[in-house]
Amino acid sequence: MPFKVLIVDDEPDLEVLIRQRFRKKIKDGEFEFVFAQNGQEALNKLKDDVSLDVVMSDINMPVMDGLTLLSRLTDINRVLKTVIVSAYGDMQNIRTAMNRGAYDFLVKPIDFADFEITLNKTIEELQSIKEGLRAREELSAIQYELSIASRIQQSILPRVFPPFPGRAEFEIFAQMTPAREVGGDFYDFFLIDKDRLGFVIGDVSGKGVPAAIFMAVCRTLLKATALQGGSAGECVKYVNDVLTRQSDSAMFVTIFYGILHTNTGEVEFCIAGHNPPCILTASGEVRSLSEPAGIIAGAFENAVFETGSCRLKPGETLFLYTDGVTESQDAKGEFFSDNRLRGVLERAPGAIAEDIVATVVSEVRIFSAGTVPSDDITALALKYVGA
Repeated sequence: MPFKVLIVDDEPDLEVLIRQRFRKKIKDGEFEFVFAQNGQEALNKLKDDVSLDVVMSDINMPVMDGLTLLSRLTDINRVLKTVIVSAYGDMQNIRTAMNRGAYDFLVKPIDFADFEITLNKTIEELQSIKEGLRAREELSAIQYELSIASRIQQSILPRVFPPFPGRAEFEIFAQMTPAREVGGDFYDFFLIDKDRLGFVIGDVSGKGVPAAIFMAVCRTLLKATALQGGSAGECVKYVNDVLTRQSDSAMFVTIFYGILHTNTGEVEFCIAGHNPPCILTASGEVRSLSEPAGIIAGAFENAVFETGSCRLKPGETLFLYTDGVTESQDAKGEFFSDNRLRGVLERAPGAIAEDIVATVVSEVRIFSAGTVPSDDITALALKYVGA
């Protein structure tokens, strides 16, 4: 498409001169010139033709002069660049035009070499502005889509607490805060049957939208598998084998999947490359649940995933977290660390599940205040009350 330029001047010979000067570029489709005899006619043409972005206008014209035209161009709702033309030495009007928004000026009699240089410079500036505006619009669209993706991601994670109001044998609470608009951490919990509660926390490799999509697949696949009633290790193995066969993105996920037997406090679990959870006793003792440990899921087909077990006593809490908790950094680059996490948990014996999660997340945020989050922060607390 040729670049269209509006020439506003009441001199009849100017159109002939411009068409003669630019005849080759007009023929080659580089330029198209549109002409108006005064400011009012120019305004009408600008409103009717949205492809007109560059205006070269004389100052002294009948009906509406160039300075009045400049003041009226703000009514045109698009980016325009205007070059004003005036008699040599008419600096007062030229200064007025520049103050009213003219991009550049030419003096009469017009030097057509200078005219072409000015025109090309004006077009380059206009194209640069348009590219910036397009980039900003694209960024705004991306940010809007990411905000929707964030709401969708948050909506697929359980957010209603307590989730099982009729069950008094346990308390459970979880929270996920993505480092970006969307993240790769996830958690979930669900009743497998009346005596078994499934619960999981996971951390997908990578960040942003790809991790969020992979996260949604992992969560859905694990839950669908777990509801079939298999052991923790069997469920994680099935998820691993499906992911390694179906995924070509070189992504993987760390998982801790557990099954609480609500009538006894026994917990079957499988650790697939994930941070070992902590057991917080009623007296404030904290110990790690680290064995048997397995490799990450989604990386190696036919990998073996063992099922371990432990028993929670009434009043004990199992605390699960992703590495965004312990690897959060302060302004000096120091990590929050496993030791700080244990210290926070040791000060929370007897606390309800929601308060334990809230306290840990709050301590992490205070520790890393003033820094940009580098990873998602997710925590889940499961307190066994007793049958």
